[in-house]
Amino acid sequence: MTNEPLTLQGAVCPTPVQQRDRIVLGHGSGGKLMHDLIARTFLPAFDNPLLRAGDDAAVFRLSACSRLAFSTDSHVVYPLFFPGGDIGRLAVCGTVNDVAMLGAQPLYLTAGFILEEGLELAVLQRVLASMREAASEAGVQIVAGDTKVVQRGKADGLYITTSGLGAVLTGVEVGGAQAKPGDVVILSGPIGDHGIAVLGARGELGFDAAVQSDVAPLNHLIMALFDASEQIHVLRDPTRGGVATTLNEIAKQSGVGITLSEQSIPVRPAVRAACEMLGFDP
Repeated sequence: MTNEPLTLQGAVCPTPVQQRDRIVLGHGSGGKLMHDLIARTFLPAFDNPLLRAGDDAAVFRLSACSRLAFSTDSHVVYPLFFPGGDIGRLAVCGTVNDVAMLGAQPLYLTAGFILEEGLELAVLQRVLASMREAASEAGVQIVAGDTKVVQRGKADGLYITTSGLGAVLTGVEVGGAQAKPGDVVILSGPIGDHGIAVLGARGELGFDAAVQSDVAPLNHLIMALFDASEQIHVLRDPTRGGVATTLNEIAKQSGVGITLSEQSIPVRPAVRAACEMLGFDP
């Protein structure tokens, strides 16, 4: 076996995904390319039991009766503002939700900002106001941060990295490895809204989809779930990879199969129409 591409009847087969030696846009898609990149580079470099769990946040003990969940996420979106949200709300909600998915009540966030030279202060202030409102909605505080500035043209105006810390509820054990035969998959709402809202804001749809992003802090919903049932085994916040990638992750972590009824998955008519025109699977 060699690493050379095979030539067959004048056609050259592309190099297999796992043999890529440079980063491509697909490595940030949340799908197979990203997972292969993590398995090939980040996991070997930083390998430890907490990271190996592969959940949205790491859970660790401070004492026999005290556990914390900790997560970090970087947020890159263009345009910065889209129907239903913006990069600031996305940054706060993304990390709040990742912490909540491990059965924790989010408490504190930190925020790092990469600002592009030439960014209008009014735009930055609008993003910060949105972050403040989202943090208040979630009941968390932004307690530390960092700011860097890069040259004009080196960023899409603004990038944000947020980290979050939360207290895990007593007696709660949830995670991707906890799914069991007989469990039911429950979605909190229709899928695909955020992706189509962002594409529409970019003008890439060619028509007005009238779709709003559903970006929101889910920690209050999660706390209500635990109040209602002790039989919650896995929580996950589907983002770039969508529901399909999320369920594949859970199946791999837990060693269970997941059977879905496609017609039961809620998709708004406007989202379904946009996906059909673009050739996407919502």
